[in-house]
Amino acid sequence: MPVAFSPCVVIPCYNHGAMMASVLARLAPCGLPIVIVDDGSDSATQQQLTALAASSPHVRLIRQPTNGGKGEAVLQGLRAAAEAGYSHGVQVDADGQHAIEDIPALLALAAQQPEALISGQPLYDDSIPRSRLYGRWVTHVWVWIETLSLSIKDSMCGFRVYPIAPTLALAERVALGKRMDFDTEVMVRLYWQGHPSVFLPTRVTYPADGLSHFDALKDNLRISWMHTRLFFGMLPRAPRLLFRSPQRHWARTQEARGLTGMRIMLRVWKTLGRSAFELLLRPVIGVYWLSGHRARQASQQWLHQVTTTLQQQQKPLPPGLNSYQHFLSFGRAMLDKIASWQGELQLGQQLVMAPGAEDTLRSSPTRGKLILASHLGNIEVCRALAAREGHRTINALVFHDNAQRFQQIMAEMAPQAGVNLIPVTQMGPETAMLLQEKLDRGEWVAIVGDRVAVNRQRGGDYRVVWSAFLGRPAPFPQGPFILAAALRCPVVLLFALREANNIVIHCEPFADPLTLPRATRQQALQDAVDRYASRLSHYALQAPLDWFNFFDFWQLPEPTSAEKDKE
Repeated sequence: MPVAFSPCVVIPCYNHGAMMASVLARLAPCGLPIVIVDDGSDSATQQQLTALAASSPHVRLIRQPTNGGKGEAVLQGLRAAAEAGYSHGVQVDADGQHAIEDIPALLALAAQQPEALISGQPLYDDSIPRSRLYGRWVTHVWVWIETLSLSIKDSMCGFRVYPIAPTLALAERVALGKRMDFDTEVMVRLYWQGHPSVFLPTRVTYPADGLSHFDALKDNLRISWMHTRLFFGMLPRAPRLLFRSPQRHWARTQEARGLTGMRIMLRVWKTLGRSAFELLLRPVIGVYWLSGHRARQASQQWLHQVTTTLQQQQKPLPPGLNSYQHFLSFGRAMLDKIASWQGELQLGQQLVMAPGAEDTLRSSPTRGKLILASHLGNIEVCRALAAREGHRTINALVFHDNAQRFQQIMAEMAPQAGVNLIPVTQMGPETAMLLQEKLDRGEWVAIVGDRVAVNRQRGGDYRVVWSAFLGRPAPFPQGPFILAAALRCPVVLLFALREANNIVIHCEPFADPLTLPRATRQQALQDAVDRYASRLSHYALQAPLDWFNFFDFWQLPEPTSAEKDKE
């Protein structure tokens, strides 16, 4: 029988006795049982740990006769936890550098995905030694090669939640590294066995008086030997690693970018400029193109459909119509995204208004508008539009699970961007009332009309309207169009497409207002979606490499196992 979710804390300790009292005090609000593994510490630390264990019934102390290394100590703690009936072990370092206050968030992820390795993704302050920071990035690159994936964002953070049973089963089959090589090796090998890593951004501070056990010579040699083993271990697994990813709904696909990656992109952008960074972008996109089988397959399917449609219409094919260029266009759009948030994209310079677009946006200047957009082109140009309209606020509806990350990036990179992100899981009366208040103040609301919601309605169906898109029926969400009708405001279509070295903003009126009469509601909804799909097809054929839906757009997502169980 499977073990119920039951976590505890495992702390490997080697001569960090002076820090342990404060670590335990910070752990107290979590109310978790704690296993401390004394990894052959000196007599002073042994006395301190003995006193701490005696003062709390929730602390169990295990002693190693000699120093066996951090990895061995963690495994001993997990074995003790397994014997006591715990399912998951929260690894916390004894030096106090981890944000222990993030443990509830880590455990929430572990409860949702009990087979995954949940790990902190460090957000460092200036206390980290530069040599350690650069060394970590070397390891990151090796890990991406060893897994043929960019999904592992940090393999060296010692703040994580282990699924105990698969971790101990792995340790029984493979001789894992016992010291500073343990954290990386166990994460890579668990990934090989089908246990993904899920990451939570967390602050990490190196204490000024901290004690480090990193041996520059010995540990670097161990880490080098570990990467050698993992690289040659990857080779026979390469086919399975490349083709292992199951097809997921767009909202369940973990994107290969995060807060740290965005910060690094921004820093490189500012230091080297766009031209230099585009040179660095090509090999990164190349790795993603090689490893992203599902996305590459979806890209090739999309470009095949575009080619077929253009040939049927007897129109010329755009140059460079291949999946690598498609991925590269997506990478460049990420750079445009950052530039937009930083206010570096200016109307009249890098941004150009197509004929009629400005008149559409300026019509009814005192009324709020609903901008019906898509994942064709770069919707982030709304930031520049907000500045053009006298710092008008634009409210963008975003999928709930991604909103927190983007909200944090926006706050850090462009606090005056004039774009508010509103997280939603489903569109109900509360959402409509909130948006109506904003529209009444003359604000704009932006929503995409080409992504089916992740949540299905009762009965197992998605709320979609099927409409012809590039000659094939495709599912479009009902929600944006029903919301537009409920808000009874001007609705405009907006597409921002890259043409040569500029981004051209196309904007045209869609409805004022959009009406769905009760007597002919379904037909009116069908007509509205058909018009949207027709205009989306028109602009997609103009800029097919600006299409950023890297999944089978013409198919509904398969239900998850949890959804099937509910049915």
